[in-house]
Amino acid sequence: MKTLLHPARFLLWKLLYGLLIPAAGCAAGQYQNFEAAVYIPVGVVRRLADPAVRQREWEAINRQVKIDKVYIESERDRLMADEQTLEDLKKFFTDHGVRVAGGITYSDNNSGQFHSFCYTDPQDRDFIKRVAELTARHFDEIILDDFYFVTTKYASDIAAKGDRTWTQFRLDLMNEAAENLILKPARAVNPRVKITIKFPNWYEHFQGLGFDLDQESRLFDGIYTGTETRDPGITDQFLQQYESYQILRYFENIAPGRNGGGWIDTFSIRYLDRYAEQLWDTLLAKPREITLFNWAALLQPIEPGERPWQTLPTSFDYFKIKPPFFFAAATEGPQPTMARVAGASLEQIDAFLGKLGQPIGIKSYKPHHSTGEDFLHNYLGMIGLPIDLYATFPADADLVLLTEAAKFDPAIVAKIKAQLNAGKSVVITSGLLRALQGKGIEDIVEVECTERRIIADGYTTGFGSGGRSGLGDDARAAGVLFPQVRFQTNQAWALVSAMSDNVGFPLLLMDRYGKGVLYIWTIPDNFHHLYRLPPAVTTAIKDVVMKGFFVRLDGPSQVALFAYDNHTFVVESFLDQETDVKVSLAGGFTKLRNLITGEVLPGGEPPPANPWRRGSEEEKRTSFHVHVLPHSYLVFAAEK
Repeated sequence: MKTLLHPARFLLWKLLYGLLIPAAGCAAGQYQNFEAAVYIPVGVVRRLADPAVRQREWEAINRQVKIDKVYIESERDRLMADEQTLEDLKKFFTDHGVRVAGGITYSDNNSGQFHSFCYTDPQDRDFIKRVAELTARHFDEIILDDFYFVTTKYASDIAAKGDRTWTQFRLDLMNEAAENLILKPARAVNPRVKITIKFPNWYEHFQGLGFDLDQESRLFDGIYTGTETRDPGITDQFLQQYESYQILRYFENIAPGRNGGGWIDTFSIRYLDRYAEQLWDTLLAKPREITLFNWAALLQPIEPGERPWQTLPTSFDYFKIKPPFFFAAATEGPQPTMARVAGASLEQIDAFLGKLGQPIGIKSYKPHHSTGEDFLHNYLGMIGLPIDLYATFPADADLVLLTEAAKFDPAIVAKIKAQLNAGKSVVITSGLLRALQGKGIEDIVEVECTERRIIADGYTTGFGSGGRSGLGDDARAAGVLFPQVRFQTNQAWALVSAMSDNVGFPLLLMDRYGKGVLYIWTIPDNFHHLYRLPPAVTTAIKDVVMKGFFVRLDGPSQVALFAYDNHTFVVESFLDQETDVKVSLAGGFTKLRNLITGEVLPGGEPPPANPWRRGSEEEKRTSFHVHVLPHSYLVFAAEK
């Protein structure tokens, strides 16, 4: 049976629908702080060759999300678009006020496991070149989707490799191919063409498959960032949500001003909020553009998924975006799709994004082509540490955080010494300590990360000799596996200890060198167990790692902090339940203003001095207690 609306309700629906959803003919470019693009894969491009199909699908998408630009793909998996279709689509979108660019995906997939072209095979090399020339004939801007890597180990690859490692061979091969098969041929056809390479989300392992963040970020006219973290529990790399922000900042620091934006898809999520979170966290890194992959996915129906928090007014309010479409359904109008989820999420963050300054964080160092404690920085972001990651050593920082990846810098020990001699602080992880043993770290500190392990059943804190205090009794903290770090009593001091059967092992160790202090942070074997640490433990670590930072977040793990240079910040919870956190401000800031509601939060008195901080200066901070809903964010400004 059809449901009919009362005429007054129908008029109300038309008013709401017109206000909330842009009409099909509206001009693009209405976001204030970024531009939104949609990628159209070649299979969809071929479908859009039908004028009726492209008009119908354009109207369905454009009424739900504002589009500034489309990437029209010419080739994927050896499937190619014909030149007339490319020209017809270009004209269609430019006639609707949408900018156009080309796209290429150099993949050769025939199964669920990604398979590349063979870049030592003459026939494949000729095909790659012809695709570049074809695309350049039609577009002045081209983006390579993130399949420009190599997986083959054919006879021709083995012969060409010689005595090089597979990593070095592939880096050399793909840089050569970029220049001779893509860039030079495309520019010969179209001297105006600008070509951007999109790098995927698995940045720790790029070099092993020929992705060269160092050289290719200079060879190509620009780079682009894959920020699609999806669901951390059901994807291959188990990427943590914070990476949608952090990887974009890392790439921006590698190629300032030439990192085109972030790229999100709708795949591998168990609940709808996860798609919105990826959009928000990408934009919190302040990119110039965000790309929605892909056209067909935006036309898929909305599936809310597992949302036990759905009755709460969370940041992604599913029921708030649905009413206009519920009314439309009752009159056989258009149905909502994933495009509306994207549109609502983008509009929501655009309302306040311009109030945020430039992102800042704890400076850390991951050299090009490095591995070690893979993706650890994202776990640290998930325990409330804002991370600003660099591929060059940040010598200007008063405190530098170094993970095992820093071992790839042959001069890293000398750089640590220079920081300490300048009176600065350096925090190294147990993974880096282990990697530098026998390579000069002993000249700074005689501490050893052994092969032994302990299973923690509690935590304590202290500053020097004498009694120690317990740090929380969270039952989840039991069973965390740590490496044992051996140190010399009265030379190094354990500020935080992991306890096992009433015996303590250093979790945060300090030792003085020159004018500075070296800290050693013992990391659990399973990085996810960082989330098990009681809040009092991560608070004690933040006393060191975040000293001097204008804002601090203390509370449960999986609540992140995004900070900006104009003393604004965002608190975002990825938890499935409501939680309370403590926000504290230093530097004379005493007020906290909610930038969405305008509410000013009252500050509390500074906490009493910690007895274990004897001999060290304790920061004066004003504290605020903040309640955060599941999968939600709050936006604040620190004021004096």
